[in-house]
Amino acid sequence: MQDEFNDPLWRQIISGAQMLFVAFGALVLMPLITGLDPNVALFTAGLGTLLFQIVTRRQVPVFLASSFAFITPIILAKGQFGLAATMGGVMAAGFVYTFLGFAVKLKGTGFIDRLLPPVVIGPVIISIGLAMAPIAAHMAMGRAEDGSELIHYQTAMMISMPALLTTLIVAVFGKGIFRLVPIIAGVLVGFGMAFYFGVVDTAKIAAAPWFAMPHFTAPEFNWQAILFIVPVALAPAIEHIGGVIAVGSVTGRDYLKKPGLHRTLFGDGIATTAAGLLGGPPNTTYAEVTGAVMLTKNYNPKIMTWAAIFAISLAFVGKFGALLQSIPVPVMGGILCLLFGSIAAVGMNTLIRHQVDLSEARNLVIVSVTLVFGIGGVLIGTGMGPEDFGLKGIALCAIVAIALNLILPGNDSWKHKKGDGPVI
Repeated sequence: MQDEFNDPLWRQIISGAQMLFVAFGALVLMPLITGLDPNVALFTAGLGTLLFQIVTRRQVPVFLASSFAFITPIILAKGQFGLAATMGGVMAAGFVYTFLGFAVKLKGTGFIDRLLPPVVIGPVIISIGLAMAPIAAHMAMGRAEDGSELIHYQTAMMISMPALLTTLIVAVFGKGIFRLVPIIAGVLVGFGMAFYFGVVDTAKIAAAPWFAMPHFTAPEFNWQAILFIVPVALAPAIEHIGGVIAVGSVTGRDYLKKPGLHRTLFGDGIATTAAGLLGGPPNTTYAEVTGAVMLTKNYNPKIMTWAAIFAISLAFVGKFGALLQSIPVPVMGGILCLLFGSIAAVGMNTLIRHQVDLSEARNLVIVSVTLVFGIGGVLIGTGMGPEDFGLKGIALCAIVAIALNLILPGNDSWKHKKGDGPVI
């Protein structure tokens, strides 16, 4: 494996561009959905990856970019508290990762297993996917979140459904590296259909400069916004741990020990805090890139440095950002019909893979209450206005799931049987 770390520079550069290509679709989709600047997302993904490499001593071949778990909280928080306050919440979410990193350093990985076992994480992830399902449906039909029509229904469906179908076909039948880029394939087909139907605003692309600074946004700290976003960080933290274990299984190295889970969590936290500082979405490890590492068998972390450099460079191309922002709503809506469902499926798989027995009253109570609180719109507090305090949605269900797991008797069920893998 050491020989693979001495690849010629030109090969590292090409591999880095390939890794960014694989991550690109999901990377820009998240900011486009939430109304953030995709150029800022590119910049913060590159910066976050470089910061992660510094913290982990350049030992782990992962790429960090936009986390889908934060889509709904960011959309809601932006509407209620404004973009700057939302970014303050994102920074605070980064501090959660940092705290978890210190806790793992002091207590070991068993601390994470006990606080966030599968019976907690499974329903929270399911809630994240299903709570966003109405957003995908509205976008696919050419509607805004409030149901008002943005694009005529029939035209929208003629755009969104081919985009969805293309994404499905490439994901299932694609070979080699192409199997890892279903989102890009879906966007290209959907954008082509949108262009054919004349719903692409080409004037903004033409007017945009070739070189432009990304629209960075400074954060402001609003405790309501922070409490609204921070609990959501717990699910991506587990996603991060799973990603580190996955890339370790691909490369044959135990990254939980070297550089250590505390370092990878701390690196993720620093990356997310930096993103919030500049107006970008929170970062997480990308499974698509792990798949590309497995496919290419190139385990050299240096290639992620080049992927990060390419992402930062693209962030300053003004016409590129304008092109991304011109992608019509139905294109993204079609792809999200699959993507949000996939998130929910990951949560179900967590429960199944760890054999969570729902015939046990304790497990049934945790899963049931978590799902209803997460999807049903239960509000605890005085309201969700700027001067009110309230918890709802993913933030509420994450806190409730953790509290029920710690309070209800039998909370040692997180301990896995001898010979099993980590409960993550």
